[in-house]
Amino acid sequence: MEKKLRFNSATIHGGQAPDPAFGAVMPPIYQTSTYAQSTPGGHKGFEYSRTHNPTRSALEKSLASIENGKHGLAFASGLAAMDAIMKLLQPGDEVISTNDLYGGSYRLFTKIFEGFGLKFHFVGMNEVAQVEAAINKNTKLIWVETPTNPMMNVVDISSIAALAKQHQLLLAVDNTFASPYIQQPLNLGADIVMHSATKYLAGHSDVILGAIIVNSDDLHQRLAFIQNASGAVPGPMDSFLTLRGIKTLHVRLQRHCENAKVVAQYLANHSKIEKVYWPGFEHHPNHEVAKKQMNDFGGMLSFIPKGADFKAAIKIVEALQLFTLAESLGGVESLAGHPASMTHASIPKAIREESGVVDALIRLSVGIEDAQDLIDDLAQAIG
Repeated sequence: MEKKLRFNSATIHGGQAPDPAFGAVMPPIYQTSTYAQSTPGGHKGFEYSRTHNPTRSALEKSLASIENGKHGLAFASGLAAMDAIMKLLQPGDEVISTNDLYGGSYRLFTKIFEGFGLKFHFVGMNEVAQVEAAINKNTKLIWVETPTNPMMNVVDISSIAALAKQHQLLLAVDNTFASPYIQQPLNLGADIVMHSATKYLAGHSDVILGAIIVNSDDLHQRLAFIQNASGAVPGPMDSFLTLRGIKTLHVRLQRHCENAKVVAQYLANHSKIEKVYWPGFEHHPNHEVAKKQMNDFGGMLSFIPKGADFKAAIKIVEALQLFTLAESLGGVESLAGHPASMTHASIPKAIREESGVVDALIRLSVGIEDAQDLIDDLAQAIG
């Protein structure tokens, strides 16, 4: 029986062993589509790389280890992973989702799966009662994103998990913003954990990849069937790069969190900033929940400049020099984004603003540079 490793060791060794062919410490990039068979069906566990690939299998074992799960599955993107989860459902089924989730998730739900007969309810999840009120006889899945993108709301995973079990519902948690370094939803009662591994897991802005981790053998079998049948799998090179990124996840996230705290406090004390959204503030909604279920408060934050409108926010993000104006998050470099015109542009303006994503909102993915250089850059951009 494999010894249970603490997290910092699991990122490097979890589910891993030297490659059996030549003892390679890092899993080789098996850049092959197919595998020789000695007789029809006589193979060494690998037939075709859409179904299995040794590099991807190594990554999937690592994913399971760092989320303290039994099974990991890798996909071509975070949205491909979400797509697979939605395919567990049938026409007429209903889903309760966070009301301020990532724009791409909202687009997938409303523009794709509503067309196949699924119904989605978008509710604020700061209070469990709001989730319970949305449950009906057709509800099959609760979709949680915490912290949320970009409002940084924190959802009580344990309480939602208890509610889901009471009503025999599946609970899926998008753990992208936190990463398993900060929280492990399976430990809190979730059935499915999903990641855009493009972000913190890979960590270097050079890969597009998604991940699902579960404990249930049945869920794993169903999702693995969908993974193979639908074919949205990552290639061996992307699997290799993500696995390499995971090996430094713990040291990167420690610096992300340290820098984000410094930047959040700087912005909170700035005379030209109206509001800062960061779970580490004591006044942040559900701060106590964050303290309970998270090991730190993450590298993401959002803010609104005083008296700012669309043009003022754009002027600030365009003036940044060390922060790169770009989509995505979780890389070693700091990124700035304008959600209303970038990551959340696919959400109708009225719905966007109802959840707090106003035209003046700016989102920061705080990297691992020197914190003072990041502050200096914000200072010159804000003025």
